Amino acid sequence: MKVTIDNPASAPQPLSPYYSQVARVEQADGSALLFVSGQIAEGETLAEQSRGVFETIDALLKAHGGTLADIINIRTYLTDIDRLQEYGAVRREFLTGTPPTSMTFEVPKLFRPQARIEVEVVAAVRPGSQDSRGSRGSRPAD
Repeated sequence: MKVTIDNPASAPQPLSPYYSQVARVEQADGSALLFVSGQIAEGETLAEQSRGVFETIDALLKAHGGTLADIINIRTYLTDIDRLQEYGAVRREFLTGTPPTSMTFEVPKLFRPQARIEVEVVAAVRPGSQDSRGSRGSRPAD
């Protein structure tokens, strides 16, 4: 098993130098699991932030040969669970196939005070998908 920790140059860079955005776990059959760290985005409304989050996740997955359709698990952290329907409407714009397994939590605050949402995902990329990272700071992990 090979694990690569990555911040792909082709995707928006992390907001802090203290974490990596993607852990890629290569499987024996040529497939890979992608663990994408929690993403936040700018915007005034929850809908704007949600769109930004999914656009970033899409870019991170594409950098590793994946798509939003490859997401198998999603964890969402909202600062106001009463806004779940607003987030859900945006999520359905981006995740149009079979829904992944999911957990949603209400939290008092996030990494950035203005953040209303943070989303992390796990994706299963099929064998033969190209790893097109062109990454910056990629390093193998044992």
